[in-house]
Amino acid sequence: MTITEPTTNASPAACTAAAPRSLEPDLLLRFRQRACDYDRHNSFFTEDFEELRDIGYLRAAAPARWDGWGMSLTQLASSQRLLARHAPATALATTMHHYWVGLAADFQRLGSPLGATLLEKVARGEVFASGHAESGIDVPIVASSTRAEPVDGGYRVTGRKHFTSLSPVWTVVGLHAMDATSDPDRPVIVHAFVDRSSPGITVLQDWDTLGMRASQSHSTELDDVFVPHEAVAAVVPVGDPTDPLVAMASIWALTLISNVYLGIAERAFELAVENATSKSAVTIPRGSYATHPFIQHQIAEMYLDLHAARATLDGLAADWTDGVDHGAEWAAMLFSAKWRTVDVARRVVSTAMDVVGGGSFYRRSELERLYRDVRAGAHHPPNDAYAHEAIAKMVLGIGTDGPRW
Repeated sequence: MTITEPTTNASPAACTAAAPRSLEPDLLLRFRQRACDYDRHNSFFTEDFEELRDIGYLRAAAPARWDGWGMSLTQLASSQRLLARHAPATALATTMHHYWVGLAADFQRLGSPLGATLLEKVARGEVFASGHAESGIDVPIVASSTRAEPVDGGYRVTGRKHFTSLSPVWTVVGLHAMDATSDPDRPVIVHAFVDRSSPGITVLQDWDTLGMRASQSHSTELDDVFVPHEAVAAVVPVGDPTDPLVAMASIWALTLISNVYLGIAERAFELAVENATSKSAVTIPRGSYATHPFIQHQIAEMYLDLHAARATLDGLAADWTDGVDHGAEWAAMLFSAKWRTVDVARRVVSTAMDVVGGGSFYRRSELERLYRDVRAGAHHPPNDAYAHEAIAKMVLGIGTDGPRW
């Protein structure tokens, strides 16, 4: 992924002068207390969302000029990780809004009018959703099963988007669709931001899942939705990940998503340590489970995994914030970090279940919910198969000339 930036002398990741704010402990504790009921009733995190909106957190990545907190990717990634330790579904769903705001802030710093346009929407209180997940497509963003038919003044878009988080509240969806009509030999991907009020948009009530239930990520049906040219953000050749919008959206989205799953694993580790140091057994008359050698081994294994994943993600976010130029290696590093983090998170939560024992199997256990929530990580792009394929092609120099294209 080589990022071709708009012409400017500004760094794409330069921080604003505004001092970042933070999520207060009392607020986070309330979120943790509500998370169980949201999950059990398969309901949206309404109270959490209202509190986050009221304190301005939905503008966390926006510069102060747009009444934002001015958070860099590094700062927001850390904040979302902390939020995930308390309310994973709340963190995941808000991430789908945050990554568009972060992209807008980067574009604005680069002098692109798209950044200011999106930030003005953010300042007005618009809530962004991600319209990328589709059936029959295992290669995210750079291909699509949704159709974009060119018409006078824009496109007519038809298709279905899955996992549209924030379904009860989103007002604008950032989506992509394929135009194979204008030039059948050179199909393109149309990226656009579409208002929810547009005729032809239907939000389906189909979110009944294993985990991340409070995110309420219902599918969105697009039936001949008119998208005017002014709502189109980019038109990119199929299979091309180098366009700034595609590249920046990927960096913000995957970094933040990965931190959500790392936050889940950190909380599971915390629960395992608390349990091991407090639980006793008749077979350990002079101490707690923490004195058992194999429990110690499991705790150490979790720590080692978390330490490595945290360093990888923190380094990735810091490099973007500091403007480090990794060139074409950005995509491989990003896919690697996401895949590794989710792999570690699932393993840590599973080990935490082993440490805690049978009590973690009850629905009343926070760890039981974390075990279900962390399973969703594998379904965010890139999945296991595509991560390995894409990284190998990047390393081997196959790129878009490979057999998939």
